[in-house]
Amino acid sequence: MTVDEVHPRSRTRPSRDTVLFDGHCRFCRGQIAALRRLDACGLLEFMSLHDPRVADEFPEIPPEQLLEEMVVVDRQGRIWRGASAVRYLSRRLVALWPLAVPLHVPGTLPLWRWLYRLVARNRHRIAGTCADGGCRIPS
Repeated sequence: MTVDEVHPRSRTRPSRDTVLFDGHCRFCRGQIAALRRLDACGLLEFMSLHDPRVADEFPEIPPEQLLEEMVVVDRQGRIWRGASAVRYLSRRLVALWPLAVPLHVPGTLPLWRWLYRLVARNRHRIAGTCADGGCRIPS
């Protein structure tokens, strides 16, 4: 872990790494469906930020942040956000190991963060807006 990746901790230490995502977002749901398929060993739990348990179990993670980026809380309570969460998952899921190499090239994390934010900001354009407008990212 680089100095750049020092993570705050959650008071909750989940029994499985927990992926928090925007369950109202079509793009996000598609990515989570892919992760579920790749998680052959059942290492991950998935929770929509709209699930009331998220606020109870992870009160230190602001809901606004969850609307902007995926968050993973690992079993030690470390909080991984955005591109760092993707990098973390690339080490945990065997099916993602091929991505771990390019994602962990020293000095590239700023590039991956920029790319992650670009996709996150435009996710409603990529996947289309949801009927209820839930995919809109607050300005």
